Amino acid sequence: MHNPKINSGKYRFVSLFLLCSLVFSTLSGCSRNTEPLHYQGYYFNTVITLTFYNETDAQLQGNCFSLCQKYENMLSRTVEGSDIWNINHGNGQPVSVQEETYALLEDAISYCEQTDGQIDITVAPLMDLWDFTSGIEEKAPPTKKDIDTILPHINYKNVILKDGTVTLTDPEAGIDLGFIAKGFIADKLKEYLMEQGVTSALINLGGNILTIGSKPDGSAYTIGVKDPFSVNGGHLTTVSSTDNSVVTSGTYERYFTWENTRYHHILDASTGYPAETDIAGVTIICDSSTKADALSTTCLLLGKEKALELLASFPDTEGIFITNDGEIYSTRENE
Repeated sequence: MHNPKINSGKYRFVSLFLLCSLVFSTLSGCSRNTEPLHYQGYYFNTVITLTFYNETDAQLQGNCFSLCQKYENMLSRTVEGSDIWNINHGNGQPVSVQEETYALLEDAISYCEQTDGQIDITVAPLMDLWDFTSGIEEKAPPTKKDIDTILPHINYKNVILKDGTVTLTDPEAGIDLGFIAKGFIADKLKEYLMEQGVTSALINLGGNILTIGSKPDGSAYTIGVKDPFSVNGGHLTTVSSTDNSVVTSGTYERYFTWENTRYHHILDASTGYPAETDIAGVTIICDSSTKADALSTTCLLLGKEKALELLASFPDTEGIFITNDGEIYSTRENE
């Protein structure tokens, strides 16, 4: 595998943001407007942006946001009555879930197996303990005693899938699908829009970017991999996207500090602590946002060498890694 390395300076913390450069040409001899039409909503604790290129397609934005609400009500562990909430409060009893939830859990568990439990869908109690969502920038981390108390309850093997039901055999465990759910929902939005005949659109679920077709002029979308600490807002590199998904995970996204130590939100479920990794950011490009979402977190947890090996087993999937010392590694051939 060809893995080009770009020495672009030493960065203490290199963040990876997705900047969509959307350039549209005017269609000559036609009154159709090709300027982008943007619509925003707030679901899954993140801003959702839908971009359309004509008024007819834009009329679908309401149905898209209704789908977002549907899946939040289905998959969020904090929404009372959702499938995941019901499983987590099932007291060890089988819980009937919707077919889509069942299929997503099967997919999520496969990534738990591939990482030997570094990713674990029963990580919810650890996430609550660390609490990266409070917005507090400086606070003491959990004690080792608190972490060790919770760790025995983190085990994806306690999730039993059978005949459309899900059983969480440990009542003190809790499922969270944060590493894969946004990708799954992005795929569902794309599926819906394509069924409605949309040929050009862009879906952005908090950095999970999924493109439908190409831009109206037929060219690919150019998505910049940006260094947000750059004074002039420069890019580290760019990728082209036509009818595929570009998803990023990074240690910079949510974190807090304590006594000059930075604690990021991507937890290694096998240790109970933020993952010790040589990667600051991962971008995955492939045809499935579900896969890209899961692989971006998986690769970050595994570290560069193991992540490169893993991606070699996924055809038509590209990865771009930015290491903690500011170097870029790509799996793209002949770059």
